[in-house]
Amino acid sequence: MMAPEDCALVLLAAGRSERFGDADKLQEDFLGQPLAFHVVTALEEIPFKARIAVCSNTDLDFDSRGYIAVQNGAPEEGMSGSVVLGVAAARALGCAAVVVALADMPRVTATHIYRLFDAADGPEAVVASSNGVHPTPPALFGAGQFDTLLELEGDAGARDLIRAGRRVIASEAELLDIDRPADLERLRALR
Repeated sequence: MMAPEDCALVLLAAGRSERFGDADKLQEDFLGQPLAFHVVTALEEIPFKARIAVCSNTDLDFDSRGYIAVQNGAPEEGMSGSVVLGVAAARALGCAAVVVALADMPRVTATHIYRLFDAADGPEAVVASSNGVHPTPPALFGAGQFDTLLELEGDAGARDLIRAGRRVIASEAELLDIDRPADLERLRALR
């Protein structure tokens, strides 16, 4: 098991949201607050060593929520660029691991993140979430994976690493990723 106090939360909030349309999906209202702030709120009691939000093209103020905001100036290069920026910031702070979460997954719970920590077994750990079929973020990566993560390119992100890692099962509803307006409507119907 790894302790959250030694790890950074890396929240990816720099996607281009092309499938969502022209609106900034992270600012879309859900239950009275921006979509992205649901995961922020859900994880705020976890005592991470650091919270890093990798952002681009959003007016949301992650700094005011206790995050170090890192700007991704090239979101068109894919998710890997955001992962690299977040991991580099975590490494500079001396973190033992990172938990990579997506700002457009508003139903992720602190309980699930603690289960990722429980499943982590050291610096080489790779523990991803899964709906029982497919691995997905949030995912935890020990510091022994940082060199590999820092070499990522393109939109695949860390998919190959999480496919090979351990998995912690969560409900499909908890792992709902908002990519399209229809996903947001599905989320609103779940409440």
